[in-house]
Amino acid sequence: MSLKILQIDAFSSHPFGGNPAAVCLLSEYPADTWLLSVAREMNLSETAFLRRRAEGFDLRWFTPELEVELCGHATLASAHFLWQEGVLEPGETARFHTLSGWLGARQESGWIEMDFPSEPPEGVSAAPDLLRSLGVEARYLGKNRFDYIVEVESEAILRSMSPDFKLLAALTERGVMVTCAADRNEFDFVSRFFAPAVGVDEDPVTGSAHCCLAPFWSSRLQKNELVGYQASRRGGVVRTRLRGDRVLLAGQAVTVLDGQLQIDVPTG
Repeated sequence: MSLKILQIDAFSSHPFGGNPAAVCLLSEYPADTWLLSVAREMNLSETAFLRRRAEGFDLRWFTPELEVELCGHATLASAHFLWQEGVLEPGETARFHTLSGWLGARQESGWIEMDFPSEPPEGVSAAPDLLRSLGVEARYLGKNRFDYIVEVESEAILRSMSPDFKLLAALTERGVMVTCAADRNEFDFVSRFFAPAVGVDEDPVTGSAHCCLAPFWSSRLQKNELVGYQASRRGGVVRTRLRGDRVLLAGQAVTVLDGQLQIDVPTG
């Protein structure tokens, strides 16, 4: 028995940009060890597993190392999957039940807008080992329930970073986002995201990080709607809009692989 699986480049309007995620729809979830094995086989930053349920879909995300509680780009890819495969009708809202609660996604003028919880940071005291692992000085250092956030002086500093991933993995539970104001007028802020502790040295585009970056930069720039650029090698654009304790994240997606897993899905 085969199982359809798509590889989708999220937060990109063209192939080979943004952040790739694998997505498959299951009738039931098998053992976590099987889900993790598929994620390791796909060897992407995240593989998403959907299961239909009342009023939407269960959604789980796995890196090649473990399950994570929140993932933006694989949620965007999952919504794209459901519309492309005809599981949802065009214009129908995708509703996901996840470890981070209810998440939603809808189509909006060629973009996919997702409804996520806001995860603003709180300032923390100096962390010299963390900054040493990144090789930068911080204008601001904070943390939310998932990640550290480090603001640096300039885009030149951010783009030239070459972290010590072994040291960074020992100092973090998930990851660290590094950010600064953008040089170009088309963007409000720029960021990079490093998560070697969960098997991803540098994530190409990190939707969940923008749940923190959006309120962080909104308070500094006094703007409710922002456009961020994640300056990885692949790069990607994330539009953000604050709405109370929620952040609306918008991006584009394109399917690059359409395949079949030629293995049986275990049951029971």
